Amino acid sequence: MLMTYFTPEHDIFRKSFRDFVLKELAPHVDEWERDEGFPREVFKRMGDLGYFGIHFPEEVGGAGGDYWYTVAYGEEMVRTRSAGLNMSFMVQTEIATPIIAELGTQEQKQEFLVPAIKGEKIGALGITEPNAGSDVANIKTTAKKDGGDYVINGSKTFITNGTRADFITLAVRTGGPGFGGVSLVILPTDVKGFTVARKLKKMGNHASDTAELAFEDCRVPQRYLIGDENQGFKYIMMNFQGERLIAAIAANAAARQALDESVKYGRDRQAFGRPIGTFQVWRHQFAELYAQVEASKWLTYRACDLFNRKQQATTEITMSKLVAGELAIKVIDRCLQFHGGYGYMDEYPISRAYRDIRLLTIGAGTSEIMKEILSKWMGLG
Repeated sequence: MLMTYFTPEHDIFRKSFRDFVLKELAPHVDEWERDEGFPREVFKRMGDLGYFGIHFPEEVGGAGGDYWYTVAYGEEMVRTRSAGLNMSFMVQTEIATPIIAELGTQEQKQEFLVPAIKGEKIGALGITEPNAGSDVANIKTTAKKDGGDYVINGSKTFITNGTRADFITLAVRTGGPGFGGVSLVILPTDVKGFTVARKLKKMGNHASDTAELAFEDCRVPQRYLIGDENQGFKYIMMNFQGERLIAAIAANAAARQALDESVKYGRDRQAFGRPIGTFQVWRHQFAELYAQVEASKWLTYRACDLFNRKQQATTEITMSKLVAGELAIKVIDRCLQFHGGYGYMDEYPISRAYRDIRLLTIGAGTSEIMKEILSKWMGLG
């Protein structure tokens, strides 16, 4: 049965957002990439236009849209040509805040989620530590009760938006060892004892800020606990589903963009008296890659459909993240090769795309972790 996921309303939103991206974001991206950051006012502009609230409920300032608006948002965002800029926005909408919307108290929503949707506060997610990346159950950052507060000590690393976040959705250890002792709390970054230890230099995603953070006797009220104490590991795994799905959406869109632009380049670029795209070696490669990207997109759409209907989608999302991330790297590698020496030059978008895309098999769970999850689903783990 033919499935039509996008309505005319989705298409109107897509066109409006595409126009915004092309007119207000893309023209500044080269400067923001060089500066390794972009003005805070861009967050406010996104909030003012409602782009940070498309899937959040109306009672917290969102638009109450279904997940297909988020799909359109993720697919059009690649037109910025800056995965770093896109990553900062995705952390704001898909990574740091959904768990507050899902499990937060009304007080937490009003203090953190509402201003995040407006673009007035910037959020970050603090899970990864110097010695605990994929191994979330073994985080070391502690939160010990003292009166009505938690006193937090430890460190986090690879935190997107970390240098300027106003709050961090933070994984901490409130109980014993293992996954059963992990909780989530909200930490405002103006608390005493919080410091940005250093801004990290990255291979790609240059427009986003990524930081190592330190917590020394940071006191936050116990009312900033998200959900139940010692249930944080479960919440983190739940939150990962949206993060992995938007990563798959972005990967497919980036791969398709690279293919479309390479085919256009292949029609214009001449070698040996003919357009280079007409040589069989490249015609056949592009035909195969287009087919694979289309297959990956529809696998991802299947996961989006289940996620949108609040059905169990862990397996489909895991497959989508694995397939889309690995395929995007393959596609963009081939597209850079097709550009020859020009592809190696910074002035060509494919060069930045090649640097940026590499993160997609690492962030939000490595490909190896995706395979481990799927092998357990198969009964092999």
